[in-house]
Amino acid sequence: MEISELVVSDRKLHEHYSFKVDPGQNSLRIDKYLTDRIPSISRNRIQNAIKNGNVYVNGVIIKSNYKVKSSDQIKVLLDYPQYRQSLIPENIPLNILYEDSDVIVINKRAGLVVHPGHGNYSGTLLNGLIYHFNKLPLNKDNRPGLVHRLDKHTSGLLVVAKSENALNYLAKQFAEKSASRKYWALVWGDVTSNSGTIDCSIGRNPKNRLQMIAFTDDGIGKNAVTHYKVLERFGYVTLLECSLETGRTHQIRVHMKHIGHTLFNDLRYGGDRVLKGTVFSNYKQFVINCFNLLSGQALHAKSLGFDHPTSGKRMNFDSELPDSFSRVLEKWKNYTGGGAN
Repeated sequence: MEISELVVSDRKLHEHYSFKVDPGQNSLRIDKYLTDRIPSISRNRIQNAIKNGNVYVNGVIIKSNYKVKSSDQIKVLLDYPQYRQSLIPENIPLNILYEDSDVIVINKRAGLVVHPGHGNYSGTLLNGLIYHFNKLPLNKDNRPGLVHRLDKHTSGLLVVAKSENALNYLAKQFAEKSASRKYWALVWGDVTSNSGTIDCSIGRNPKNRLQMIAFTDDGIGKNAVTHYKVLERFGYVTLLECSLETGRTHQIRVHMKHIGHTLFNDLRYGGDRVLKGTVFSNYKQFVINCFNLLSGQALHAKSLGFDHPTSGKRMNFDSELPDSFSRVLEKWKNYTGGGAN
């Protein structure tokens, strides 16, 4: 079982991972094994840890050519990213729909990164949160107040905890699937079924670590379930409402690509190309004009429901679509002569 925590070593802050290799594990280079086991960490960062003598197998520092074996005990110390050690408050405007002593509900704009990471050390929602709110509880990833997240270019509703009790209470609801989330997604193609369920696991794409991929084989990736229903059809594209049972990275984006309906203007998964219709005449320019209105994929967290941490009362929130998303829908309606259910 994997353990992740923060430790201090040689006056430096490290992330500590410790786990036992599963019985029957095939011989595999240590860096490849760790990259697959800790997908949130880059292979380069793991290789640097090995080079610096911060990876131990059975209590002994190993070299980069070491191959893991069944039942090996592995300990990894990774330099804790500087951006996490010095989270700087920034006066970033937040669209707060609701706030009390326990929770904050925010309508995040598309293009705003939720928390600092490689390439985004500042200007995030989290930088804004710690500016506007003095004390927020730390979640398991040491990110103040965050119960769940949205991708950078996904707009919509997020709940943030203001107390330790609220954080634990809300995290439990998301883990037990009693919190509800519904998204509106514009996808390529005419989705023939009025409703459906996608039930297949999601894991890191072995050929592109920036992408996730759907797996149909049992035992590969993490279980993921998405329910969808058609809201409007525009021939070339379809507007869907998606409900999540699980909260995997890029879940809706990956599941929709898996069934052949990539999200409109999804740069990472190929939706930023003209996938339906002809590439000739004014159709191609029409699609490009729609792309230009959006910062990324056409995906919006439309509604959110959870039980209040103190009162236990069910809290339900709904949000308006961003202006850019609404304008794209209006353009498709005009282009195709109106949507159909």
